Amino acid sequence: MSVQKILISQQQPTTASPYTSIAEKFGVEFDFKPFFKIEPLTSREFRAQRINILDHTAIVFSARTTIDAFFQLCEELRVKVPETMKYFCSTEAVANYLQKHIVYRKRKIFFGDGKPESIIGLIGSKHKGEKFLIATAESSSKDAVTKAFETQKLDFETAVFVKPVPQDIKDVELHSYDMIVLFNPADVKSLYENQPDFTQKNIKFVSYGRSIVPAMEEAGLKIEISAPNVEAPSVAKALELYLSKNN
Repeated sequence: MSVQKILISQQQPTTASPYTSIAEKFGVEFDFKPFFKIEPLTSREFRAQRINILDHTAIVFSARTTIDAFFQLCEELRVKVPETMKYFCSTEAVANYLQKHIVYRKRKIFFGDGKPESIIGLIGSKHKGEKFLIATAESSSKDAVTKAFETQKLDFETAVFVKPVPQDIKDVELHSYDMIVLFNPADVKSLYENQPDFTQKNIKFVSYGRSIVPAMEEAGLKIEISAPNVEAPSVAKALELYLSKNN
């Protein structure tokens, strides 16, 4: 059975995307619907972790959402972040976002290339003595940055600053789609919270990222396409390869 309608469980791109050319090339239709949204923890939820921000001399950020949540919580908890605090960011874009909250030139800010190893490289021997706080999202598994810090035996703690909250997708006719792309364990959680009686039937599921696979398997969802891989580093490329062979 050929694929005609595909649901992407994310926001619709605001700029030109590869999905447009795929739609034109293969005659498929894309819909976009986020299954969850990211919200900051409340001060009460954060305090339950028993994390003292000021016990740390460096913060590690991998997303803009955790930056906003961090400074919002500091304000709510009346924590004055010292001028000496260092910031290690996953990418330059994340580092630049810090300007929303602090004066960039007066702080010690470092950024990598998106890979956990690049953050470890930035730390090197010069910053190895810092006490790191890794800002994370609520998740059932350790992220790659945390694992890298463990491997290097760095002095660190992790703290959750944001959490996924299911969106209302009760009225989405999932079985009107031939294929659904999921990216995050929170997508699976939202699917079954909204539609607890859901069964896969003929829907082909696409997984993107390693963390989503165990969640889908645990839910009993059969995965038709799994990315990223050597041939398909992106969802768009994975879909293009699949459609070229099957449509």
